[in-house]
Amino acid sequence: MSNFAKIVKTTPITDDYDISNTVLGLGINGKVLECKEKKSGLKRALKVLHDSVKARREVELHWRASGCKHIVEVIDVYENAYGGKTCLLVVMECMDGGELFQRIQDNRDGAFTERQAAEIMHSICVAVRHLHDTNIAHRDIKPENLLYSSMEPNAVLKLTDFGFAKETLSPADTLQTPCYTPYYVAPEVLGPEKYDKSCDIWSLGVVMYILLCGFPPFYSNHGLAISPGMKKRIRLGQYDFPDPEWSSVSSEAKNLIRGMLSVDPAKRMTIQQVMSSPWVRQYTQVPQTPLYTNTLLREAGDAWPDVQDEMTRSLATMRVDYDQVQVQIKALEQSNNSLLNKRRNKVGA
Repeated sequence: MSNFAKIVKTTPITDDYDISNTVLGLGINGKVLECKEKKSGLKRALKVLHDSVKARREVELHWRASGCKHIVEVIDVYENAYGGKTCLLVVMECMDGGELFQRIQDNRDGAFTERQAAEIMHSICVAVRHLHDTNIAHRDIKPENLLYSSMEPNAVLKLTDFGFAKETLSPADTLQTPCYTPYYVAPEVLGPEKYDKSCDIWSLGVVMYILLCGFPPFYSNHGLAISPGMKKRIRLGQYDFPDPEWSSVSSEAKNLIRGMLSVDPAKRMTIQQVMSSPWVRQYTQVPQTPLYTNTLLREAGDAWPDVQDEMTRSLATMRVDYDQVQVQIKALEQSNNSLLNKRRNKVGA
């Protein structure tokens, strides 16, 4: 990449950082370790990537996007050799506050409210607007990639993991590679047709839906990460707002979800339109209506990690050069998700 040489340092990372064996998380393309900056003593996160065209693209796009408050900041990038292989070592700010849904699930200070959901959506939308304004499609917006900066009440929510990100040089540019996480995938991404950065808006709509009720709008009835029936429902935009979870949610919120979950990308809202909606723009005025979200997430217990594991295993089938070949999601063995059991009987297989 043209700007990659300007970003990367070739000195040993150990000159500047002490690296631990503590694994903070797993991204699409590599694991994330804890490290400490020698000069400041600050804890950082270190992502380890095997050098490749794909990895360099991830690093450069994440670096370019780092100027936004709601995107995890890249601090340093090193190119070092380990065991005869060249690795890219990406030092980022350490996000100690945990994943979005885990934080909601762990919250014991009363019910999660619609106003809180609107504030979260505003933060995510700021990140997506920054990306789209700089012609970057993230292509993997999901709760596991939304992390809090700390455990403090005023912690900042930030978007991370640019392993699927792609540059779109103009609004007319399209993407054609099958990069997605099943629960959040836009209908046009499932097929051979081309798609653009509006696929991020669909994913935003799915995240917003779960924020407001505690379960996803589309899922497999058989415990699979993705199934033929689920694909069909996504393609047709078949979802509902069932009671009692949705009975008190505002019509403004439901209409916003409808606008983001339009199966026709040409009719789907843009990020500018989403942010112009009163529900997002004036989030401090959204009603403080109690939601079922954290109750359902707590009732689900370990179900959300199960859901995430299924997604990760599906994504593992795509860890090839997905810009060169078409990749098919492999069928997974059946599993049982208590989080989704309540909804499985309401939708056909």
